[in-house]
Amino acid sequence: MSSTATRDTLPAFIAHRGLSARAPENTLAAVRAAHAAGCRWVELDVQLLGDGTPVIWHDAGTRRCSGERRRLSTLDLAGAQRLDVGRWFSEAFAGERMATLEAMLELIVDLDLGLNLEFKVNRGRDARALVERVLPRVERRLDPQRWLASSFERTALQALRRLRPDPERLRLGLLYEKAPRQWAAQAASLSAFSVHVDYRRLREPLARTIAASPYRLVCYTVNDPLAARRLRDWGAAALISDDPPRLDRGQLTRATPSAALNP
Repeated sequence: MSSTATRDTLPAFIAHRGLSARAPENTLAAVRAAHAAGCRWVELDVQLLGDGTPVIWHDAGTRRCSGERRRLSTLDLAGAQRLDVGRWFSEAFAGERMATLEAMLELIVDLDLGLNLEFKVNRGRDARALVERVLPRVERRLDPQRWLASSFERTALQALRRLRPDPERLRLGLLYEKAPRQWAAQAASLSAFSVHVDYRRLREPLARTIAASPYRLVCYTVNDPLAARRLRDWGAAALISDDPPRLDRGQLTRATPSAALNP
């Protein structure tokens, strides 16, 4: 894939939870697979274990991606890394372990990837604690233009912005299933960089309105090439996909200029 990301651009495609169509989601293996396929950015989820360790994981529990019914809030790092989080996907990935944020950041730096990091705040968890543990670790490893923080949870985004008021130091993405009428006001209140929307709940007029605003339109989770072309025609800056190589046919790989960081 030829899609690139530089200081002033987003890539056409971002690999959802790594190359999750071809490797177990949110694992080191999925990120290596994304890089091998030519992806330049990955989207990953971060949350805290019960002992406060930041890990790359989506669900509140472990059953779907390990076969064992545990809640992250009850696990320490040793317990979490005893889980096999690859076998559920394929025997080829048997023995894959839950990635810590630190291990994932080291890999991302080594592979020179960009990162859309989603802050996951599951029920009963402390958004501020997550932000305070994660933000400094990411900032030590990645330049501000090489990563983007996103979340469905407004308290997490607010905590991030309070800690880093300068939008040139921290790019924020508002995550919606369906953008509300007040999306622009919410984006402005956070000095946001991008607005992320489930493409299945997005219509052309709103897509074009967001794309014409100071904020970048990012659509998820796009796995249909025809939908990808339509969304790019509507002005989407980036598409988050489980399988970006399937969407990439050369004509869709142009990089899209980013919005001003302080709209």
